[in-house]
Amino acid sequence: IIFKTMQKKGEEGHMETGNYSAVTEFFLVGLSRYPELQLSLFMFCLTMYLIILLGNSLLIIISILDSHLHTPMYFFLGNLSFLDICYTSSFIPPMLIIFMSERKSISFFGCALQMVVSLGLGCTECVLLAVMAYDRYVAICNPLRYPIIMNRMLYMQMAAWSWIIGCLSSLVQTVLTMLLPFCGNVIDHPTCELLALLKLICSDITVNVLIITVGSIIFLVIPLLSIFISYVFILSTILRLNSAEGKNKAFSTCSAHLAVVILFYGSALFMYMKPKSKDTKTSDEIIGLSYGVIAPMLNPIIYSLRNKEVKKAVKKVLSRHLHSWKI
Repeated sequence: IIFKTMQKKGEEGHMETGNYSAVTEFFLVGLSRYPELQLSLFMFCLTMYLIILLGNSLLIIISILDSHLHTPMYFFLGNLSFLDICYTSSFIPPMLIIFMSERKSISFFGCALQMVVSLGLGCTECVLLAVMAYDRYVAICNPLRYPIIMNRMLYMQMAAWSWIIGCLSSLVQTVLTMLLPFCGNVIDHPTCELLALLKLICSDITVNVLIITVGSIIFLVIPLLSIFISYVFILSTILRLNSAEGKNKAFSTCSAHLAVVILFYGSALFMYMKPKSKDTKTSDEIIGLSYGVIAPMLNPIIYSLRNKEVKKAVKKVLSRHLHSWKI
């Protein structure tokens, strides 16, 4: 009933031009087949979003205020936290509105903007996680040369190129998709997601599929392979350490990063590398929601807030400000 209603309403967002329709808005019906869950989904996503904002903002503030955290590792972590805030802000607030509204629509340009931002930041995070793995490789395998190799100029350029490459790739894929003619405007997904939008295209999408495949190799396979190779060298170096304390410290840093990598890449590979079916399954939508909400929420917890240096910095900053307030 919901799908038929949305399809009827969708006629209002069409302007006929020849055999195709010039779409002016899209209807997002993903997860709307369960109306009794809309309020629960709203509360879940709102809670996760507030935790994401709080946890990642805290990490950014702490890494700026504490001079001991002015290192490449925490610079990349700050970038990751800022990226997660921007990424979730691109789709969670509109999704919350859609959950609670009867007309679950978004404008054509709003959909394009949401897709270019979320896809671009997702690609950026793929590269950034690989860069962070390289940083850990240099720190553990070449500790004496670490300050020379990972100098300020290099790690800032690595972070900048991660953003540039990810955003350019997203811009190309979004423009090539939005310029094609659409046969409908009902998206079977809770957000404006590239693969869901391609199902509405009337014309040949061979070029789009080719670009997505190349993009998946560049932003999923190659970074994941580089992370794997980095950790092979890291693990071999850790096992050769004589100090138990040194092993524990190295394992602590690496295990946190690996947890983030598995969560992020696991859901991303499931979404973009598995065989595609014509209809979107509920499991795919839930995995997509996990990919977009749960990973950014857990990043500051499993990667940073468990870190002893971060805990020490939090206590130091809090005690300093409490002391200043007392004065």
